[in-house]
Amino acid sequence: MEDTEPRPTEPRRTEPAPADTDSPPPGPPASADADRPSPVPAAPADTDQPSPVPAAPADADQSPPGPPAPDDESRAGGAGGNKDAEGEAGAKATPRKRPRIRRKRTVLAVLLVLLLPLLVAETALRVNYLGDPADGTRTRGRDALWLGHAWVDGRKTEADLTALARNLKTTGIRDLYVHTGPMEHDGTLPEALYPKAHWLIDGVHRELPGVRVQAFLGDVLATESPDGMRLEQAATRAAVVDSARQVLDVGYDGVHLDLEPLHSGDRDYLSLLDDVRAVTRPRGAQLSVAAHQIDPLPGFHSFWGTVAGHPKWWSQEFFGRVARRVDQIAVMSYDTMQPLESLYGGYVAQQTSLALEVTPPTTHLLMGLPFYHENRFGHWAHAETVAAAVRGVRLGLSRTDADRERFGVAAYIDFAATDEDWSSYRSGWVG
Repeated sequence: MEDTEPRPTEPRRTEPAPADTDSPPPGPPASADADRPSPVPAAPADTDQPSPVPAAPADADQSPPGPPAPDDESRAGGAGGNKDAEGEAGAKATPRKRPRIRRKRTVLAVLLVLLLPLLVAETALRVNYLGDPADGTRTRGRDALWLGHAWVDGRKTEADLTALARNLKTTGIRDLYVHTGPMEHDGTLPEALYPKAHWLIDGVHRELPGVRVQAFLGDVLATESPDGMRLEQAATRAAVVDSARQVLDVGYDGVHLDLEPLHSGDRDYLSLLDDVRAVTRPRGAQLSVAAHQIDPLPGFHSFWGTVAGHPKWWSQEFFGRVARRVDQIAVMSYDTMQPLESLYGGYVAQQTSLALEVTPPTTHLLMGLPFYHENRFGHWAHAETVAAAVRGVRLGLSRTDADRERFGVAAYIDFAATDEDWSSYRSGWVG
């Protein structure tokens, strides 16, 4: 997949608002004590003691004022009410209330404008999660798994490799995206980052015949901050192509690029993909990419970029342009900001359909599964579950292209996965 501060309370007025200028100014109210001389103010008290409260004018015949009369008595004709004085007070009090009423109505209208589309969209996602997946919407034996850097830097052992092979033999996983970078901001890849790459590639080919090992190369792009890789520089793109050639020389079966945050419509990225594929295709190697999610509403990435400064999504059209340039495209269908499991599942179903609509059948499409557990803005572990994602994938596949052959799921990431994640994947997708 995320602003207003409460207005400060307006200070209460201590004097009535001026009366309407079209009416004659009222004269001073009549008083039974008008002829009585004003009391002489008391002499100031000693400064070391608190000032006494001034006494009210003495009037043996006048009792202290009581509480205000109820509404039915304060109106003209009410019991004991002064029609003229209270009528003026009512006319003066009305203008003070109207601005507050207007402000409340304005705030309410703004909230409705902001929340109504959100409620409609979330309701649509919930509805999208209903129904039963079609028969046959299970693994095609073309799934993938992202692996951490420990597999190539020397931290993993033969025992770890044996355990990995044992686990994967009961799955549909055919591709491993092994973190081999990150690349430097200039596009180069230090060889010191992957001293055990040969060991892993040979071991996987031995223990898991038919499973491909791809070099997962990534970096942060300087699209939203001054630091990062700059794809607009031709020298940087050329260095990335050299890095791809470098890992293929090591023995990897393909190159998996993950460059973020990548904005929709980036032509330099498309040019880079064309150049890298010119290297992978003659060798029979795979070119795969980690892809951003697709606009849930047309143009939503532009709206979100304006509001949040981070256009998280790609347009569907741009997603299709990327998909036509690669062998595999894996949607990062997690970190969706959805608060409920049913809404997340409906969102994944929507993303699956949107991706299928523009991915050519010759390109292998994969939908991401969250094999990790975090609680932060953008990702809630109780909502983004593997079970909900798998069900969403199957629903989207059922509704859009149930017979798509080059299709699978990609689990992110091995070192954070739990037994429950693997169990949900096997029961919901492998069958």
